[in-house]
Amino acid sequence: MLGFNAASKCLIVLIHIIMLCVWPCKSGDQPPNPACRLQIIKAVEEYEYIQEGDIMIGGVMTVDMNAQIITLPSDKSKFKTKLLCFGPNGQNMKYLVDFRFAVEQTNKDPERLPNVTLGYHIYNSCGSSLKAVRSVLQILSGTREPVPNYSCVGKRNIAGFIGDLTSETTLPIAQILTVYGYSQISYGATDPALSDRGTFPYFFRTVQNIHSEFYALGQLLRHFGWTWVGIITSDDISGEEEYKLLAKYLSSAGVCIEFTLKLHKSRQNYVHSVTDHFKKTIAFSSTNVILICGTVILLFFTYLTNANFYQRETIILSSNWGANDALITYNPVLFNYSLVLVPGYHYDLDTPEMRSFLETFHPSNYPEDKLLGDIWMIYLYCLSKDPNKNYIYQYIYFAVPLLQNCTGQERITDIYSFGGNSNSPRVHLAVDMMSRALHDMNMKLYKKTVRNRERFLKSELHQNLKKLQLKSKHGEIFSFNENEEYLTRYKIYSNFITLDGMVTRNFVGEFSPWAPLDQQLSITSKAIPWKTIDSKIPRAQCTDNCLPGYRKMPIPEVQPCCYDCVPCSETEISNIIDSVSCTQCPDMEWPNEMKDQCVQRNEVFLSYSNDVISIFFTTISILFSLIIQLIFQVLITYRNTPIVRANNRSLSFLLLVSIKLSFLSVFLFLGRPVDITCMLRNITFGITFSIAVSSLLAKTIMVCVAFKATKPGSSWRKWVGVKLSNSVVLFCSSIQIIICMTWLAISPPFQELDLHTYPGTIIIQCNEGSAIGFYSVIGYMGLLVAVSFVLAFLARTLPDSFNEAKYITFSMLLFCSVWITMIPAYLSTKGKNTVCVEIFAILTSSAGLLACIFLPKCYTILFRAEMNTKTHLLVNKP
Repeated sequence: MLGFNAASKCLIVLIHIIMLCVWPCKSGDQPPNPACRLQIIKAVEEYEYIQEGDIMIGGVMTVDMNAQIITLPSDKSKFKTKLLCFGPNGQNMKYLVDFRFAVEQTNKDPERLPNVTLGYHIYNSCGSSLKAVRSVLQILSGTREPVPNYSCVGKRNIAGFIGDLTSETTLPIAQILTVYGYSQISYGATDPALSDRGTFPYFFRTVQNIHSEFYALGQLLRHFGWTWVGIITSDDISGEEEYKLLAKYLSSAGVCIEFTLKLHKSRQNYVHSVTDHFKKTIAFSSTNVILICGTVILLFFTYLTNANFYQRETIILSSNWGANDALITYNPVLFNYSLVLVPGYHYDLDTPEMRSFLETFHPSNYPEDKLLGDIWMIYLYCLSKDPNKNYIYQYIYFAVPLLQNCTGQERITDIYSFGGNSNSPRVHLAVDMMSRALHDMNMKLYKKTVRNRERFLKSELHQNLKKLQLKSKHGEIFSFNENEEYLTRYKIYSNFITLDGMVTRNFVGEFSPWAPLDQQLSITSKAIPWKTIDSKIPRAQCTDNCLPGYRKMPIPEVQPCCYDCVPCSETEISNIIDSVSCTQCPDMEWPNEMKDQCVQRNEVFLSYSNDVISIFFTTISILFSLIIQLIFQVLITYRNTPIVRANNRSLSFLLLVSIKLSFLSVFLFLGRPVDITCMLRNITFGITFSIAVSSLLAKTIMVCVAFKATKPGSSWRKWVGVKLSNSVVLFCSSIQIIICMTWLAISPPFQELDLHTYPGTIIIQCNEGSAIGFYSVIGYMGLLVAVSFVLAFLARTLPDSFNEAKYITFSMLLFCSVWITMIPAYLSTKGKNTVCVEIFAILTSSAGLLACIFLPKCYTILFRAEMNTKTHLLVNKP
């Protein structure tokens, strides 16, 4: 009954009371007490436990798991319908024993409530709201026939109440006790509505509300990677509300629900079609993990626990089911390798004192304890001395298994729940805390009058319970929190069947709500046995995990746990399993082959160490530089010979130096580009080539001027000399220098990182800065070449023994061919290939100039010395 508002809860309580009443008060059969009696549906057995004391604690406890209004054939009374309680549970009986044990401990302790005897008045609610309301009214009235708002046994100092186990029965109890102002401590109700302090100011509990449990359950599933589960819950209000809340927490933990099955409380609902649907749903499901929550329904074990349908499923029990250890004995195969989540307390009851107390529990010692006799019948299959009980057993259980006469040597500790396997002190803790609070109040009672004693107990008990603190042996402090819930950790157990057929519960971890978020769940996965063949963690996923390098892609109209895995895009990675999205790599990094981490991009440039072509260019440049050095030596040696002097040796030396610098400028294009090399490389080869071409232009002009000056009376004679050639070279070179300086001043070249041309690489290159500047340098150089070519072409036929015009013509033709071809190649390539094209053009054009201009001279000087004489010059001169 989760989530009901206060008004609806009050209405439910009223309905329960009305249902209990068969008719209103009658005038004919008046009791001795003038108060009206409610004619309430009676129970076949009341299961009342009472021990008088100076201070009384009321108890409403669920021992029988079911209650049904029936008509017994043997019932001859006026009211044929009665409330039959059946299905006593060993664990619940243990809680009742813990209650009585806690009271006995208190009375034996001379330091606790001195000179005061603590008593109790307990009824079995049978898990029925009707019976729970009746039980509360019986305790308040003090009689078997409840009289609301009256106490029929004089002054009974009832201090408070303990109970109940389920939210369904605890809520109406809390509504009634709130009206009367009695404090109540529940030992199992987890309804979040009970945390409302305005509606239930006197309510306490030794468990936490269901929110904390479901949050812990979601973290447990997340820990094992279980995102696809099935749920079995009860088909009642409590089960429905628990399912909604559980689904909410599972969704926040990234867990989806494949199927939901609802268990009915009534045997009539389990027709063949229903059970067949349940079994087929489980058999054809893809998940290997099933959660069971809601109200505990024993018919689940009767109709839906065929072992063939649970061979691979791992069962996870909520605290409602898991705290009841006796349930495991109904079907050990079903709960083999199951996980249980239960509240963990700072102490347990497996003590010598408790074991000694249990030894006294035998029907022969407590013949009036009918519940104890029922336990002996249900769990030890002993025939009762009461034939009616044997008949009822046959009526309910169809005499399976058959009852037998017992020897009397049977002990309650032979039952699983009493054998030391179940030591949850939740009821003992509730009684203990109430007695401690009563002790503190008892010290103040001496100052109060006897007449105010009961009122004082009622009004002050809840205040003392709020202040109460318990200390564990490890020094931890425990108390009720702001919602009056006893804050505990959740312990995680694993159940498995031993070789002798016994079910063993092993502690495998815990969930501590007060710990830091990343330390709340502590679990030893290796200590957990699994149903899988290889003993690995079972798979409970709709889709296989997306590996690193992939991301999840939702499938339309399908639950989010079912998805496709798609690889990350070219520039992204994912380094976790089931990544929702991929992460973009930084600009300087690139995904590796698996796309699970970013690695440094490959840097691409003409490297001395990694590129063979760089070694080739270096070798060619050095080789031609050495050749130039040899030619220079030859020209210096033969500088006074006619062939050297006839062609303006100063221009020849300047041309030779500029060509050498052009070869050496290649080294500015090799290696990792930086800003300074980017600025120098184009400027250097542009200026040096301009000087070289200007020198050739000056040579051509001097040939033409010399020819014109040979005519008698020519005015060209004044231009013959070094001044004209030097002026041409200086003027033409200066223009190129001005262009280059302007380029550097306005938009100089700089280092550029190209991240987009080739995936995964960084092309380290030079950006020209200004395309106009770059093409102005090339264009001006082309202009010089064109002018030189035209003049040389026109002067090629002029008579002169050492006329270089024809060699200059050919060199300019070669130069133009190389650079015209270079431009489209330069524009169509990227990265270091562009640099290779530029270097190739520099080397080829420089080598062409060197070969066309200086090789003929060297050949003549070295191999045709007879031609390098003044006599030969005069003979061939026209």
